[in-house]
Parts: sequence; structure tokens; C-alpha cells
Amino acid sequence: MKSKNIKKYYSFLKFRRDFTRFSIDKVRSYEIVIYWLKSVLTRNQFLILSGILVGCTAGLAGVILKSLVHYIHYIITHKVHFEEQVWFYLIFPFSGIVMTTIVVKLFFSGMDKKGIPVILYEIAQNASNVSPVKMYSQIVQSAITVGLGGSAGLESPIAVTGAAIGSNFAQTYKLDYRERTLLLAAGATAGIASAFNAPIAGMMFAFEILLTGVVFSDFIPLVVAAVCGSLISRILLEEEVLFQFHTRDAFDYHNIPFYLILGVLCGLYARYFLVITRYIEELFHSLKLSTIQKAMIGGAILSFLCVLYPPLFGEGYDTIKSFTNGEIKEVMENSFFRFIGYREWVIIVFVAVVCLLKAFATSITIQSGGNGGNFAPSLFAGGSLGYVFALLCIQAGIKDVPMVNLVIVGMAGVMSGVLYAPLTAIFLIAESSSGYDLFIPLMIVSVISFLMAKWFSPVSPDLEKMVNEGKIFTKEHDRNLLSLLRTLDLLDKDVQVISDQASFDELREVVKNGKRNLVAVLNKDLTLVGIITLDDLRPILFSRDLDGSLNVRDLLKEPKAVIVENDSVVVVARKFDETGLWHLPVVTVTGKFAGFISKSSVLNSYRQLLQAYSG
Repeated sequence: MKSKNIKKYYSFLKFRRDFTRFSIDKVRSYEIVIYWLKSVLTRNQFLILSGILVGCTAGLAGVILKSLVHYIHYIITHKVHFEEQVWFYLIFPFSGIVMTTIVVKLFFSGMDKKGIPVILYEIAQNASNVSPVKMYSQIVQSAITVGLGGSAGLESPIAVTGAAIGSNFAQTYKLDYRERTLLLAAGATAGIASAFNAPIAGMMFAFEILLTGVVFSDFIPLVVAAVCGSLISRILLEEEVLFQFHTRDAFDYHNIPFYLILGVLCGLYARYFLVITRYIEELFHSLKLSTIQKAMIGGAILSFLCVLYPPLFGEGYDTIKSFTNGEIKEVMENSFFRFIGYREWVIIVFVAVVCLLKAFATSITIQSGGNGGNFAPSLFAGGSLGYVFALLCIQAGIKDVPMVNLVIVGMAGVMSGVLYAPLTAIFLIAESSSGYDLFIPLMIVSVISFLMAKWFSPVSPDLEKMVNEGKIFTKEHDRNLLSLLRTLDLLDKDVQVISDQASFDELREVVKNGKRNLVAVLNKDLTLVGIITLDDLRPILFSRDLDGSLNVRDLLKEPKAVIVENDSVVVVARKFDETGLWHLPVVTVTGKFAGFISKSSVLNSYRQLLQAYSG
């Protein structure tokens, strides 16, 4: 045994000597150790080790971001009285969005892409290679935005940060696409697990959202990463920072009608949230203003909303905890509504308006230049909706209304409809509230909301544009693989061309000396006029009775379909199916002829991708 250990030690020393002598890149000592472990461990063993390292790192990044934002919030909301707080609500949300925009412009070269769609794009279009900048840029931007009162969540930035950590770890150690995607998902899983102390929810997030359309069976690294992220969060974060709910009622099957109605309400609200999000996005996109000007406008609107309704300030988790703890008066104490009184109808109106305005506040925060996601806003809105529904039931004279349960289950319902992720929502709330006995109402509300969201729009509106453009994966695996191909990469440029002014004898010479069955006919501007096939020529090619006046224009045919160079391969495949042809011409966006694409080249490339991505 001792001899075996000595051999391992000497093998490591030899590896270190050879690595430092011959490696192109200068690496740190710990990287040498990991490279050596990669050389001596099996693939599965190294992936598990990678899952641990990525999970701990992503979990730590999540803890840092949550702690930083919590500390800023604590100073703003607990260290001063309302008379002074109103100035904070007026100044800080505005400052947060403007500062984030300036930081993006100065330090990150205007790279302001954010949210889960960024990860999905990198998986589908960039072989899961995420820029190293994403490992810290999201933390900086979201800390400024949300820490200073932006009405958005930290979970999406944490997920993007974790995904970047996993991807760059895989890139550093030269892992292939499947392993790189797995560790990218592991990093995002650990980030979500650390944000909520919910490892199962983190895994569901990876399977439901990130790995859609990616076929492979490895999952142990995801489990390990989720556990590591959750443990880091539990060890380092204080109780009040964690998304935890301890007060709730036992499940009673007599309350199922409440949950059925709440599920419908959550589905309707989720649609409202997504429609408002799309509207605000298009509105800011249409403004012919600079990014700083947009940030100032968005920040001013957000600050005004926060002055009127302080619960819109930041993530809003403290407000939801106040709902479940029966501390609504403390929430209203910091608003102008305290001057009206605490009558039941005032409370209902206050919370209902906050719930409706949350969609606007979140969209304005993100679209005007801030950084954040929809996790926290959807949970906040769902809790508020459940609280309003419970109060209305009580005002209607209904007895034994499970108020706390409706608040908790409402969070899962809206999140399911907004993110199109029912399993993530169910397990997130179950783990965060230790409410495993609430699985039945959680499933009822989440599934109803999700089905309503799918009925309104089969694809999440956040992703619809990218799905239609073939830029991200869907559940259609064949379409996913086709979207990875590039039209110009399939182009056959070794083609036969002829002028539309040419004579039949010139055409005969082109066909005689060529090797193709197709001839492209071009005008003097090299624009495609038509095509001539060998099948069209065969009956007259060797005829002795040809009139000398016959020319190319008499023989060309307009193609049944033309491919434009920026068409996706999904569109190309559809054109092949519609025409039944084996070759189609390709033109540039300016109309100039570029070449032909054959169906066989598409099929061969598809087969190669199928072997590489599904092995």
C-alpha cells in the first residue's frame, strides 16, 4: 500500500514537471492538481469532482450577492424612520438603475444581455461557451440594481453567474460539449439552490428550463452541485436572509375549492404579468433615446412607484413574510396608506394595487437598464395575490380560510405561469416552507396556472422571439439540431453559372465541361434570374433541328423556392419539403447568387450532429 502511494506521488510530480515545462498556458498550482486528477480519474469521477467544485463556487457567489443586497436593504429600510425613508425611496431606485447602466457602459463594453435567455442562447448557439465576464458582471450589476431598490430578483443573475462558472471550468479543463453543458447547468443549479436553500428546486430548474432539448443522461454532478450550493447557503447565510416560511396551516382537503379558484387567478395574473413585460420591453425598445436617458426615465418612474408603494422596493421577500406572519400593519406603516387607516377594504386595495403594479415595476427596472430577473417578482406577486384572495374570502363571510397556505401556494402558482416551470415552483415552495404536506395544493395551483399559460402561448413570451428565430433549443430535438447548422456552411460554391444573354451553344459548352446537373442563370449584376437543369436540356441538347435563335432566356425556369443566406436551416429544411427538390439556389440579402444547397448536405450534417450531441 505504501509503495502504491509513493508511485502516485511520483506520478504527480512527473505530471507537474511535464505540465509546467510543456504547457502553453501558465496555470496556478491548484489547476495543476485538477489537471492531474483529470488524468488519473475516470470520466464520471472527474465530473463528480467538477460538480463539487462548481457547486461550491457558484453557491459562494450566490451567498455573496444575497448578503451584499441584504445589508444594503437593512441600512435603507431599518436604520431610518419613514419621514427620512421617503427620500431613500425617491433617490435610491433611480440611482440604482442609472448606476447600473453607467457601469455596463464603462466596464462591460455595453454588454447588458441578462436573464435566463442568455444561458439558453449560449447552450444552443455557442456550444455552452459562456464569456468569463459573466462570472462577475451579473453580481456587480444586480447588486447595484436590486441593492438600491430595483424591483427585480437576484436569482436569475445568480443562475447566470453559476452557469458562467460551470462553463468556464469546463473550458479550462478542455471538456467536450456535453460535459460543458452539464457543468453549466450544475453551476446554475447550485446558484438557485443557494439562493433559496432548495437543492431539489435547483435541479428541477435545470431540467425544466436549461436542459430542454439537450439529450444526455448524466445527472449526478447536478445533484452534487445542488447539495453543495444549498449547504454553502445554509452555513453562511443568516436565517432572515434565506427565503424561508415557518408559519403555515395543515392541509385540509375541504379547502380544495380555494386552491382551484386560486389556480385560475394565478394563471390569469401570470398572463397579465407577461403581457405587461412584453409591452414595457417594446416601449423602451421603441424610444429613440440613449441608454442613459432610458435609465433616467425608468429610474424616475420606479422611484415614484416606490414612494407610493414601498413594498415595490427591492425583491419584496420581507413583505411576503409579513403577510404570512400577520404583520400587514407594519407593511402599511411605511406608506401613505397609514394616514387612511387599517380597515379591511383599505388593506385589500393596498395589496391589490401593489400586486398589479409589481409587473410594471419589474419590467421598468429590467428594460430601462437595471439587472435582475422574474423569480422574486413572480413569487412576490403570487404571495400578494393569495393574500388578497384570502381577504376577499373572509370579507365574503367564508369561515376557516387558510390564509397562510393561500399566500404560500399562490407564490408557486404565479411563478409556474410566468416561468413555465411548474416542477421548479412546486419544489421551491415545498422546500422553502417545509411544506411537503402541501404538495397537493401546490400541484393543483401550479398545474392550473401552467396549463393556462400554455393555452395563451405555447412558448414563454420571454423566449418566443428566440424560439421563432431558432436561436434556442425547444423540446423538438430534431429542430434543435437543425438550428445548430449554418446555411452558409452548407453552401456548394462549385457551381455552373451562365449569363442570361448567352447563346444555346455557350450553354452547351458549359454543360459539356461541367460536372453538375444545375446551371444558374445570372444577369450582368450577378443576380439570379433562373436555373436550367440537365433534365430540361436532355430532349434538345443533341437535336440537329435547333433554330440558331434559341438562347438561354428561352430555357431558364424560375426556381420553385430560393434560400436567402440568413435563413435558418429549419427554414431551409421546410423549403426542401415544400418543393420536393434536391437542390435549391441561395442568394445574398442583396439578391446576388451565392451557390446551391443540396438536401444531402443537410442530412449528412444533421447525422454528424446527432452522433455528437446525443451520444
